[in-house]
Amino acid sequence: MNPFQLIDKYYKQGSRARYMLIEHSRLVTQKALEMARRVKHLNPDTEFIRRAAMLHDIGIMFTNAPGIGCFGEADYVCHGHLGAELLKKEGLPGCARVCETHVGVGLSVKDIMSQRIPIPKKDMVPTSLEEQIICFADKFFSKNPATLYERRPFEKIKKEISCYGRKKGEKLEEWARLFGQ
Repeated sequence: MNPFQLIDKYYKQGSRARYMLIEHSRLVTQKALEMARRVKHLNPDTEFIRRAAMLHDIGIMFTNAPGIGCFGEADYVCHGHLGAELLKKEGLPGCARVCETHVGVGLSVKDIMSQRIPIPKKDMVPTSLEEQIICFADKFFSKNPATLYERRPFEKIKKEISCYGRKKGEKLEEWARLFGQ
């Protein structure tokens, strides 16, 4: 499956949303493949990583994020869940799982309830090696148009993630030790 076929299906050629999705996802894909090479001994599925990383943010079109060309109704934090629903309908359950688990370092039922996130109350935490690699790689790049191509420093990422609790910061540090920065 070529991820660009799905992107073409849902994102208008020449649109800002398409541009932001593709450029951000390319950077995340490159970073994820770099991390996968570092843990080659764990046998990550690099073809799956290549496909899933390109599709991890496909749900942004459903969100209200005009700065990146998205004019949907949902809160941005819902893009992972909404993208997962779309990819399930497209017959891509593995890629759907990456969508739903890449927000932050994953969302637990407790996170969803305490932050009142309007998505189903279920654990959406990356468990497979590939899910963890893509989730971690995504943290290094923003979809902010002003900084789209800038790699975010690990310490800044850690500070932001740690605001959601000590265990979130510890998970990030664990991934940094395993996959490198």
